[in-house]
Amino acid sequence: MTQTKPAFPAPDHDHSQCAESAIVRAERICGDRGQKFTPIRRRVLQALLAHHRALGAYEIIEELAKSMPRPAPITIYRALDFLMENGLVHRIESRNAFLACAHHGHDAASAVAFLICDACGSVGEIPAALLAKS
Repeated sequence: MTQTKPAFPAPDHDHSQCAESAIVRAERICGDRGQKFTPIRRRVLQALLAHHRALGAYEIIEELAKSMPRPAPITIYRALDFLMENGLVHRIESRNAFLACAHHGHDAASAVAFLICDACGSVGEIPAALLAKS
């Protein structure tokens, strides 16, 4: 059986390192594609990376409003669209919420499954192919 990355981060993982790694990855992807990783796109991704749970657009607005003027919803939705198109963020339709992509080994078109903890709201991400094999 092949070893896969755990769906949920370990309780003692270095969250700042995991978030910084995701930002570096986003910068690299945007640079490789000749796209701009604008300050608002960065801030939206950082807001999602600050949590291991899905956030709605208005929760992201509230998060950003703590450190900058409150952004308009359309600004957040445009940033989210860009981040989703580049495989950096997933939308969990059943919750109308967004999650920073935790698995860097798949492309934007790969199917993923989400494991959502009823107790704390944490979201784990696994390749859907693993479920199909079960």
